Amino acid sequence: MPEMIDLRNRIDRAKLALDGLSVGDAFGQQFFAKGMREWCLASKEPPPGRWSVTDDTEMAISIFETLAIHQEIDQDALARRFGTRYLNDASRGYGPAMHRLLKELGNGTDWREHSRYLFDGVGSFGNGSAMRVAPVGAFFADDFDTVAKQAALSAEVTHAHPDGIAGAISVAIASAWCAQRTATRSLDGREMLNAVIEYTPDGAMRHAIQEALDVPLDEWEYTAANLLGNGSQITTLDTVPFCLWCAAAHLESYSDALWAAMHVEGDIDTNCAIIGGIVACAVGQSGIPVDWLRSRESLVVETQMSDL
Repeated sequence: MPEMIDLRNRIDRAKLALDGLSVGDAFGQQFFAKGMREWCLASKEPPPGRWSVTDDTEMAISIFETLAIHQEIDQDALARRFGTRYLNDASRGYGPAMHRLLKELGNGTDWREHSRYLFDGVGSFGNGSAMRVAPVGAFFADDFDTVAKQAALSAEVTHAHPDGIAGAISVAIASAWCAQRTATRSLDGREMLNAVIEYTPDGAMRHAIQEALDVPLDEWEYTAANLLGNGSQITTLDTVPFCLWCAAAHLESYSDALWAAMHVEGDIDTNCAIIGGIVACAVGQSGIPVDWLRSRESLVVETQMSDL
């Protein structure tokens, strides 16, 4: 178990990732309202009003709580938290497969009985495993091997397909890389992508991220999305490569990263959640616009640690 000071630092890093992820999620969700994208592009202002979060944030909170309490991904505890949060509010935009799975988890069914058998037994390769994982990378940022292992554990509870697991690992490594370098401000997006490739398992995801590395970081985001995907297919392969590229291209500006993600449309809230969780680890708490953080709805986070 980590020493108390070290644990505090880990939790603070994970909380930063959660803030970046949840603000991105809430920001991106606003653009599914009719006319909002056009209004924001014309006014050059963020969406007005209160920003609600989606299942992206709800599941990320469960990960954060599990880390704070157990100091690791306890899969059974995480499954219970996923299920409980779902039953408390099932209207947060969960996909059809997650509706079925999380209802079972909320009713006490062992996740092992269902997760691996989704989609005719291949497991889910949706982008849900990647959208929620940034706090894992931030929490274990000092050890990339542990990041990869813990990210895989977090994914397997709901996304047992190799692409679902690989997508979670790649995003967690990106957030860990950024969290390591916040103090030194040595932020090279291509270096980040190379680190991600090194720790992503061999397979389709690793190949897709290598393709993202081939796209210049000063390329137009529409071109990058055309080459890499924009999340429209709701899969990790169609989502994670562009999100990693976009984060790498905007490591020093949280708002620029999210505006770029909004421009290419697709699964905007999930894209912004992934990118926001990574870039927040690079820019720190002060890099998240205060008015954006205030616009996001308040998060209800349960923990046994009284000083959180």
